[in-house]
Amino acid sequence: MRVDLLAGATYNPAVMPSPVPTILVFDSGLGGLTVFSEVLKARPDARFVYAADDAGFPYGRLSEAVLAERVVAVMERLIALHSPDIAVVACNTASTVVLPHLRERFSIPFVGTVPAIKPAARTTRTGYVSVLATPGTVARDYTRDLVETYAAGCKVNLVGSRRLAGFAEAELAGSPVPDEDLLEELRPCFVEDPGGRTDVVALSCTHYPLLLQRFEALAPWPVTWIDPAPAIARRVTQLIGGPVPGHEADENETLAVFTSGAAIGTALRGALQGKGLPLVTIEEMPLPVG
Repeated sequence: MRVDLLAGATYNPAVMPSPVPTILVFDSGLGGLTVFSEVLKARPDARFVYAADDAGFPYGRLSEAVLAERVVAVMERLIALHSPDIAVVACNTASTVVLPHLRERFSIPFVGTVPAIKPAARTTRTGYVSVLATPGTVARDYTRDLVETYAAGCKVNLVGSRRLAGFAEAELAGSPVPDEDLLEELRPCFVEDPGGRTDVVALSCTHYPLLLQRFEALAPWPVTWIDPAPAIARRVTQLIGGPVPGHEADENETLAVFTSGAAIGTALRGALQGKGLPLVTIEEMPLPVG
């Protein structure tokens, strides 16, 4: 069973009048493709820029101050180049830190994604909920505040994986890791004791749904997996409206932008094309040293 939800900080500007908007979907790497795919379904007529700050990947290794500075700088370049009407920050780690900075700096609306703790608490029948995220997201006060606010009556198991995002990137690049490596990261999510066992796992990194079929096959028992991507897409259409009748975008209206591009090879280009991103460009923005 899969459940989707709206994840992100509350933001309520007026619906924008742009008939055929440009939508920017941003992540540190390839995880945001899970969100991009859903937003593309919701607005197939729109122009899209998928931006991967792969020069900064993974964001979890950066301090909050450095992360905020980095994302604002990259976003400034992207907005200047592509003039998006709306931006989706398809990264939990960035969203929990950077959204206030982005909304203060730029006038366009931003949709973020944050750990899906509230819907997980509503979904569970046993009261045992696991939140599978990156170590950076698990460590954030924001995440722990969500637990206290929405899941105080549940046994919430915060699982921070250091390797799964990289595994997802490798999967798309044509180098999938062995099942045992995935299972090693997944096992801590599954808790069982005399009081019950985990029945909901919230995928709180946008990379993780890229591996969902393998998760489902490897899980020691069936659980509800919560993927935020479809509801993020619904939030986008709430802000900019639905598709414009009579307009269909072509492949020249979708573009993938990387800040490094070091890992782009034949397999990844094929995967990007399969997801609707045949055009790939590099906008070099090395991460400053020191």
